[in-house]
Amino acid sequence: MDGDPAMLTKPAFRKVDWLVRDIAVERRTDGTVVLKSRIPLQAYETHIPAYLAKWAAQAPERIWLAQRGGADRQWRKVSYGEAKRTVDALTQGLLDLGIGDGRPVAILSGNSIEHALMTQAAMQARLPAAPVSPAYSLMSQDHLKLKYLFNLIKPAVVMVQDGPTFEKALKAIDLTGITVVHVLRPCDGIKSVAFGELAATPVTADVAASIAKITPDTVGKLLFTSGSTGMPKAVINTQQMMCANAAMMMQVRPRETAGPIPTVLDWMPWNHTMGGNAAFNPVLVDGGTLYIDDGRPMPGQLEETIRNLREVSPTYYANVPAGYAALASAMEKDAALCASFFKNLSIMAYGGARLPDDLYDRMQALAVKTTGERIVFYTGWGSTETAPTSTGTYWDTERVGLIGLPFPGVELKMVPCGSKYELRLRGVNVTPGYFGQADLTAKMFDEEGFYCIGDAGVFVDPEDPLQGIIFAGRVVEDFKLTTGTFVHVGSLRTDAIAAATPVVHDALVAGQDREFIGLLCWPNLHACRQIVGNADASYEDVIRHPDVLACLKKGLQAHNASTTGSSMRIARAMLMVEPPSIDGNELTDKGYINQRAGLERRAELVEKLYAGKPGDEVIVL
Repeated sequence: MDGDPAMLTKPAFRKVDWLVRDIAVERRTDGTVVLKSRIPLQAYETHIPAYLAKWAAQAPERIWLAQRGGADRQWRKVSYGEAKRTVDALTQGLLDLGIGDGRPVAILSGNSIEHALMTQAAMQARLPAAPVSPAYSLMSQDHLKLKYLFNLIKPAVVMVQDGPTFEKALKAIDLTGITVVHVLRPCDGIKSVAFGELAATPVTADVAASIAKITPDTVGKLLFTSGSTGMPKAVINTQQMMCANAAMMMQVRPRETAGPIPTVLDWMPWNHTMGGNAAFNPVLVDGGTLYIDDGRPMPGQLEETIRNLREVSPTYYANVPAGYAALASAMEKDAALCASFFKNLSIMAYGGARLPDDLYDRMQALAVKTTGERIVFYTGWGSTETAPTSTGTYWDTERVGLIGLPFPGVELKMVPCGSKYELRLRGVNVTPGYFGQADLTAKMFDEEGFYCIGDAGVFVDPEDPLQGIIFAGRVVEDFKLTTGTFVHVGSLRTDAIAAATPVVHDALVAGQDREFIGLLCWPNLHACRQIVGNADASYEDVIRHPDVLACLKKGLQAHNASTTGSSMRIARAMLMVEPPSIDGNELTDKGYINQRAGLERRAELVEKLYAGKPGDEVIVL
């Protein structure tokens, strides 16, 4: 913990020049607390493409983007100078289409060099870039969300990396009046323009004229919410929102000008605000190099990330806890991988879930063994509506589970809500509203103009706000047991998953109007296979294996032993085979679990969990 004398005996953290925590604290008579940094937000550009122009002029040969491709999976690299020339040509191509009226450019496929270039071109042409979760095209069976989004935003252009791959999706939507752009192959029966052809358009003065007309209020992107409570909403991301938020993130952790060029290897999807804004934009603002990681923190796809990290030494690295768990297992057996990973690393960032304490310790042990120093674990908090990060842990902290303190330019309002606070945000990074949905926009803000994000938090120390805030889940997820005990789902879920590591990947917390709390768990297949000693074991195999069940039971018993009261005690648990469903609204495109939808969809499993005489598949604690 911060201030713990025990920290003095531990190896020092690798130095980061954090912004000082100078926070004004306003305490109101009704219990509301408002936090705001006294430090002004630093200056920033008018729009994101200005940074591409800046680095194309100052460091034209520096690599901006890299991605593996071709049969030999070698790195294909694009410099800032080359990227600017291609983006200008694409911009001219979009302008020549005569679209007008700011109709969006929808991008259906995942992260790619072409995706990045088209996004910048759309912005330069003053057409909102609208990256859509590939899952809506490739995993959905009915394409209902895709159809809904197209009807909502009415794009003028749709880009896909490969036509045949997206054939079903393209044929499921009405393409009347829409120009389809393909990168690799066209789709049979659908007229489309080759990306290469559009990128060869001769540039005229119209491009510079269009860029000159971009204002801070110009819509740069439409980013879609998860649709966890229905259909996704299109969040307006203005140029000012994105530029200001990148400035905030960089201001709290200034870079060393004499250090290595900022280098990031990242897989997070650009249709999600964390990948598309929080990861992507700061690299461009900083003139850094972004290696697009086609790997994922899941069985069969982690190997690509490991291969990349053998060749790329990041200065900043972000992943979800499951990704760090798999990475730790690989590095514990490979000193060369450790050396490459930690060589230039200043910060490790995590998000999506609380980082388990034992995983934190494992990663720090590897860092110390390799470098003699510890590496700070950093995290932030926000949403699609806040571009996204509004708070961060911008100090040397050992504590995981924090969301930090507000960035310069952000006000955090904390409204009493039982034993915790409902969190609300106001600042230049907050969206003006939802595209085409004025009714929903009107409900976003309170009477003082604070965005009601729906999350909850508590102070680490109410007497010392500078210690930071702990995330306490979603306000609407909480429920009461029949005993009248109030259950805070967010904190319970993260604590339970951390305790059940490495067996559990995610979970549903049940118990509303029941006598006790039950847990429906999705197994971490990669970890469970290691436990059973079978790299090919199926989900059905691992969820019934006695060693897996014993590990889960032991972890949850330890959790129960560390808590007091029925609001945190788990009485029963069960592992599930079927993964969370996107079509069923259980899984958001961000990878978060929709508790309410999941419990409704799995009502039969809930009944098994609470049966008078539970079956063998139910762990009784």
